[in-house]
Amino acid sequence: MTDIKAIVRIEHPDVVLTETVAHDSSSNVRSVSEAGTDPTSGKFFYRVESSDFCRFEDGLRNDHTVGEFEQVIETRDGKAIYSFEYTDEAKIFSPVISTANGVVLDMENDGNAWIFTVWMPERANLAALWETARQHDIDIELLRVNEYASLGTTDAGLTDSQREALLVALDAGYFEEPRNATLGEVAAELDISQPAAGGLLRRGIERLIVSSLTEGSDRTD
Repeated sequence: MTDIKAIVRIEHPDVVLTETVAHDSSSNVRSVSEAGTDPTSGKFFYRVESSDFCRFEDGLRNDHTVGEFEQVIETRDGKAIYSFEYTDEAKIFSPVISTANGVVLDMENDGNAWIFTVWMPERANLAALWETARQHDIDIELLRVNEYASLGTTDAGLTDSQREALLVALDAGYFEEPRNATLGEVAAELDISQPAAGGLLRRGIERLIVSSLTEGSDRTD
């Protein structure tokens, strides 16, 4: 089996947080994929950079895709972590990827659009994304796709421990949205501490992203 890493760009005014980033053009929003979210909480975490968090939060208050929100951490260099709850009006693309047996490695805004870096077990699984986009009038574009040997056999720069952690988390439903497993449950399955499991997943995801962007066999479709 040959798995893939794909870079996909989507755009629609009802995609979560689109109205917010349009209001604050200085903002850069990126998902926190390794956050140990309670799968029943309905909260999702993002790293945010902005020159004016007051303007960013004004955008949140007027964003029809966002319900409750909270700034969890703010640093002095214009960065923060926020938690959000989505409204029923929000179009959420991550569950579509999960249903297609994929994993969202990264999600980041590109102006009013969103760039998803996704892992899929096979190239054919990408078809589900295009079908959902067609049904909901979402603009979608494939920016890059890289083919690899299966995650179970390729190194992709991963250590054995990182690969095992990623596969256990994938099987447990940790990467689904909302999550079907907590970081603590993944750690218990690996028989390691929760911080150690979080570190393995974080570094493993980072290596997959780096590998997907620099692999010599990159192809642009």
